Amino acid sequence: MAIGVNARTAFSLFYPPILSEFHWERGVTAGAFSFGFVVSAAVSPLIGRLMDRGGPRAVMELGVALMAGGLLLAPLTTAPWHLYITIGVMVGAGSVCLGYSGQSLFLPNWFIRRRGLAMGIAFAGVGIGSVTLLPWVQHLIEVTGWRTACTAMGLMVLIVLAPVNLLLRKHPEEMGLLPDGDAAPLTTSAKPVSNILDPVWAGTDWTLPRALRTARFWWIALGYFCGLYIWYAVQVHQTKYLLDIGFSPNVGVWALGVVSLLGIPGQIALGHLSDRIGREAIWAISSFGFAICFAALIGLKYSPSLALVYLMVFAQGALGYGLTSIMGAVVLEIFQGPHYGSIFGCVMLVALAGGAAGPWVTGSLYDLTGDYTLAFAIAIGVSLLSGIAIWQASPGKVRAVAGRLHKAQVAD
Repeated sequence: MAIGVNARTAFSLFYPPILSEFHWERGVTAGAFSFGFVVSAAVSPLIGRLMDRGGPRAVMELGVALMAGGLLLAPLTTAPWHLYITIGVMVGAGSVCLGYSGQSLFLPNWFIRRRGLAMGIAFAGVGIGSVTLLPWVQHLIEVTGWRTACTAMGLMVLIVLAPVNLLLRKHPEEMGLLPDGDAAPLTTSAKPVSNILDPVWAGTDWTLPRALRTARFWWIALGYFCGLYIWYAVQVHQTKYLLDIGFSPNVGVWALGVVSLLGIPGQIALGHLSDRIGREAIWAISSFGFAICFAALIGLKYSPSLALVYLMVFAQGALGYGLTSIMGAVVLEIFQGPHYGSIFGCVMLVALAGGAAGPWVTGSLYDLTGDYTLAFAIAIGVSLLSGIAIWQASPGKVRAVAGRLHKAQVAD
């Protein structure tokens, strides 16, 4: 996750020197990253289906080939369309395989009691990569140029991730193991407590067409759309906003960096807590964190104090970033089965549409009104809607998390 996600994020570091070299329009150049987002959304269902049929090694190695190929070919760029094919199509599609979507397709299978904690630890790798790999890439750009830095990143993806991904398996049973590292039960052992609260729902063979006909699928899709909307709306616009209201560039860069840093313990802690109190509660807490973040941003316009910046950064990183640690768990605990990958891929298609809409709607509202107040106010509403939607989907009414197994015992 540290390498696979940040290899794509590094485009923001390549962007200034590419502009300086080619003197293309900013919109045309930045469009390569946006186009990659569209590609990511389009291929998500296909990646889910490939996971169902070929498992994580097929998906991850495809991601390595696409991402490494895109990064290694990008230095040959002489025209904008070259950038769209390499950074846009190849790196964008590869990032779906290697990032949050791809990992969420199989990692939840390996854990039941500690699913949230495990995914929180895994996804905290993104923050670790942000504070280690990105400064290294920036140093390479300053010393050797963007082309060498891009090549180095491509080689790292190829050399490190290709062999590591060969170790992956879709289910622990493929290696004679059980989820959470549990020992096989003895014949004299007590019957393990089932975590199933709704036997009829859990016993259904959930195919993609069948899932699409349920309200729960669309509540999840709405919750995820809103979740990525608010995530990328603030990530893209917060630095420029802080500069607009009078803060120094150092404060803007510091705020963005510390958000990623706080996301590391935040994702781990909230993932672990979700194993105790349920996924819905953590999604609501994280969504409320984004609501606080946007409220603080609005407040900064009227009272530009560092205290409000600290509140905004903490709410976004320590609370908001907890969304990622339970994304896979929510869908799996409702639609567990052999077609989970296809179902999750379609959910992510809607989610990534939200990720594309957030920055665009926020920017368009700024152009219409002349400031960000209305856009941030709408984002507060979207944040609350996200929390409500996942509460309506109610994964905890289908399968109980470890901390609520007493409910399953009562149901039995």
